[in-house]
Amino acid sequence: MLFFTQCFGAVLDLIHLRFQHYKAKRVFSAAGQLVCVVNPTHSLKYAPTRCAAAQASTDQGILPPCHHHEVVHDPQLVPCTCPLFSCPWEGHLEVVVSHLRQTHRINILQGAEIVFLATDMHLPAPTDWIIMHSCLGHQFLLVLRKQEKYEGHPQFFATMMLIGTPTQANNFTYRLELNRNQRRLKWEATPRSILECVDSVISDGDCLVLNTSLAQLFSDNGSLAIGIAITTSKVHSSEAEM
Repeated sequence: MLFFTQCFGAVLDLIHLRFQHYKAKRVFSAAGQLVCVVNPTHSLKYAPTRCAAAQASTDQGILPPCHHHEVVHDPQLVPCTCPLFSCPWEGHLEVVVSHLRQTHRINILQGAEIVFLATDMHLPAPTDWIIMHSCLGHQFLLVLRKQEKYEGHPQFFATMMLIGTPTQANNFTYRLELNRNQRRLKWEATPRSILECVDSVISDGDCLVLNTSLAQLFSDNGSLAIGIAITTSKVHSSEAEM
């Protein structure tokens, strides 16, 4: 009986996963688009991260300790960029991707256009949905966060961060698209560098922001499908042609 129960549960999980893929492909009918089902993760930090704590200290006129200040501004070292955890790891920028994949088990998809399908949107804040996107020779980190910016009023924040320098980030444009029930919503912007800290981007509101009612308009049975496209910026393209 135990064996049958476990097998039956695995079959149900597989059916549910396939159904989620079908829903995303139904919403985004473009042939060949990759679909990634992303399950929510409740953040284990929300003790402030190092960059958030440093920003708060600066705003209050309190300087962080000298050794902390040196680590954050050392151009050779980057703190862990995963917004889910207060991870003590730090290392060179070129090994950030391997750290995120191996330590935090963040999935990565390849392709110019993909579909990010976030499940269980009804879960209470704070909750994160995260994936890496490999495109045009670079890696990007997509973060969707449900967070209460004002008490009792949760909002959804979606942003794309380049795992690279701010100069490199300026060479790209990303587009997030919601499309359901004859409604379409697009957000287009230049990605921010992962060096700038995800928390700061969200607190500044420089990202796609949805209130609960708007998110429900575009969700399907508690899942939100976001189409993602990344292109090189016009400035960068013209420079390349010259």
